[in-house]
Amino acid sequence: MRISDIATKLESLAPISYAEKWDNVGLLIGDPRTPVERLLVTLDVDADSVQYAIEQGCSLIIAHHPLIFKPIPRINQATELGRLISVLLKHDIGVYVAHTNMDAAREGLGHWVAELYHLQNVRILSTTQNQNLYKIVVYVPVGSEDKVRDALIKGGAGHIGDYSHCTFQVLGTGTFLPLEGTSPYIGSVGSLERVDELRLETIVPGHHLHRALSLMMAAHPYEEVAYDVYKLENRAEVGIGRIGHLPKEMTLRELAEYTEEMLHTTVRVSGQLERPINKVAICPGSGGNLVHTAGSKGADVFVTGDIKYHEALEAQARGLALIDAGHRATELPFVERVACYLQDEAISVYHYVPKERSVLQTLTMASDLTDNQ
Repeated sequence: MRISDIATKLESLAPISYAEKWDNVGLLIGDPRTPVERLLVTLDVDADSVQYAIEQGCSLIIAHHPLIFKPIPRINQATELGRLISVLLKHDIGVYVAHTNMDAAREGLGHWVAELYHLQNVRILSTTQNQNLYKIVVYVPVGSEDKVRDALIKGGAGHIGDYSHCTFQVLGTGTFLPLEGTSPYIGSVGSLERVDELRLETIVPGHHLHRALSLMMAAHPYEEVAYDVYKLENRAEVGIGRIGHLPKEMTLRELAEYTEEMLHTTVRVSGQLERPINKVAICPGSGGNLVHTAGSKGADVFVTGDIKYHEALEAQARGLALIDAGHRATELPFVERVACYLQDEAISVYHYVPKERSVLQTLTMASDLTDNQ
């Protein structure tokens, strides 16, 4: 495995095109050709995580938060950022970032946190963009359809809403005449053949189109594959946060206690603690700007981090309860889930989760939300 291979795998999960325009994601430091035998997954690239990567012999750090957010005019070792970059370059350690693109990914951070709450009928909380969709139609000899279908699904095709493996097939007759110089899978050179074939079709987002086609053609038995690609008018919704229903009603107090246990954190709560909760909106990280969206979509409670005083007042006016679990705690599932996603590769994957996140956690916890009853 090389860094470029790891990047390709991560981008099949969280395409770079999903990132917000202001964000800085992808390979920020390093050579994509560098071999990777060990890598580290962490939320932040800081002095401690870099030292841990050096000790473990890692050649790549995968982080959620960008080490370089804005253009920097110089790499000056008198600054913390300059020192970190210099150490990373000295030890030939690459840095790959998956930030808002992982937040918006269909099976990314928002999805993972929604799973922790066992939410049902899950939808995107806030749409950030709509992706082009394409339809792939391929003609496959009977008996080979499962292999070709599996290849398309592996390539990222066949997802409609919360359903995967979505395809359609119909039986027909294909004809072809192999010419001189061909090596036909079925039939012989110079003879017109009639073959029972299936028209197999599925849908694929634009960022997966090339990969889906490549895997499909590699799995297809024919020397020359007959297929069509159609650009569709309907589009795929991409966005941050999730909203859905709890499998069983809970009080706000019970949900807050569950959140503390599940995310290993201390939460701040706004709202009547005995209020029944059914519909939950979540946004890992700092989601205060989505208070209006969560309320307008009928959520009983909004779970996020970094809630400010005036955002809490707005939620209170809307009758929306809040659970502020902290920026770091709501994003920690990134570390374990990305590590698990890469675990099947021939590499060693390490986690780095510091016990505490410095003064930011203290400052966040210092001010209470309004109406904590």
